[in-house]
Amino acid sequence: MHAFDVLGDPVRRRILELLAPGELTAGEICATVGTEFGISQPGVSQHLKVLRDNGFATVRAQGTRRLYTIDPTPLREVDRWLDGFRRFWSPALDALGTEIARGRRARHTQTPTDDSGEKP
Repeated sequence: MHAFDVLGDPVRRRILELLAPGELTAGEICATVGTEFGISQPGVSQHLKVLRDNGFATVRAQGTRRLYTIDPTPLREVDRWLDGFRRFWSPALDALGTEIARGRRARHTQTPTDDSGEKP
């Protein structure tokens, strides 16, 4: 399965978002995703299997619990592929950063006024 086929599913993207901060148990993932998407534990387990089988997640046993974590390798591959398209949005994001910085500077250089709107 191609990486974008894996990432094309909103449930699998949500699972990766949940795993981004760190390791979670299968039960924690199922509880959150099941509530948010209205799918059963076996349904969530199928999505976890797709993520594992395609290298996006790894699992390790801890007693009876299964702990999932992200494997960043396929995400790095997606990032490399996206490099060819960054030119479409990078200039706009750079311009936005410049405008935000200008706004901050303008707020810092404004003269304070009292409640009447008069300068002190």
